[in-house]
Amino acid sequence: MRPSHLFLAVLVTAVWGVNFTVIEVGLGHFPPLLFSALRFLVAALPAVFLVGRPEVAWKWIVGVGLALGVAKFGLLFVGMDAGMPGGLSSLVLQVQAVFTALFAFALLGERPSRIRLVGMAVALAGIGVAAADEGASGPLAGFALVVAAAACWGVSNILTRKAAPPDALNFMIWVSTVPVLPLLGLSLLLEGPSRDLDALRGLDWQGAGTVLFVAWVATVFGFGAWGWLLRRHPASTVAPFSLLVPVFGMSSAALFLGESVTPLRWCAAALLVGGVALASVTPRGPRSRRRGSASGTRC
Repeated sequence: MRPSHLFLAVLVTAVWGVNFTVIEVGLGHFPPLLFSALRFLVAALPAVFLVGRPEVAWKWIVGVGLALGVAKFGLLFVGMDAGMPGGLSSLVLQVQAVFTALFAFALLGERPSRIRLVGMAVALAGIGVAAADEGASGPLAGFALVVAAAACWGVSNILTRKAAPPDALNFMIWVSTVPVLPLLGLSLLLEGPSRDLDALRGLDWQGAGTVLFVAWVATVFGFGAWGWLLRRHPASTVAPFSLLVPVFGMSSAALFLGESVTPLRWCAAALLVGGVALASVTPRGPRSRRRGSASGTRC
């Protein structure tokens, strides 16, 4: 990988890691479901008119839109709004690799190798340590919602694998059109129209900036650059960089939000990142050298 491509891969993971801090700031301005709806609305418009027609069947776009946009991001934003710290959220979400492997076995018949099973066990141990740390210092309900978000992410990974989109940016922009109305409807039903209107009436530069960052920088730029890298390098070369996301997520949350990183949290980080790294190992062979989308879509 060229130095410029290496820099771009690290930059994208830094953007995705810092995005958790931006989300936490944005949740101070918007109800979580409304914030998530605005994220996808701004990501989809006007980009949907610039990327061309969808390159996969609509059933995959709708399926991923509901699993990723409504379920995963809805649960993530609600969990963080319930008190789950942004840095810890960026770490716990990495357990999606375990859920993806489990769903791939159950639905696609893909048997995990022994090293992947070891990695899954290590990552789950990390989740247990993180839960113990969060149980001692914060609400477990928010933690459980983020774990559920990781499970929904695993479902969307399986659907994305089946869809096999040739252009990651085109796919993500069209996927972003799906969650807007369901999330707005859920926000009106669960958060209330008065709360939504108050948030929109009180919109200031900081609130608008968080929406623009999560929509255009984290989504449009992030997925566009990641897809560009995947078209030029094997997925096995690009995907490991995603393990930097919780490093940037926890660091930015500590730096900008004063989020503490306890020894237990460091232990959980080591177990989770190490376990996910092992679970992501692909045996060498003709199929593993193919270029394609990495397992997982980032935040």
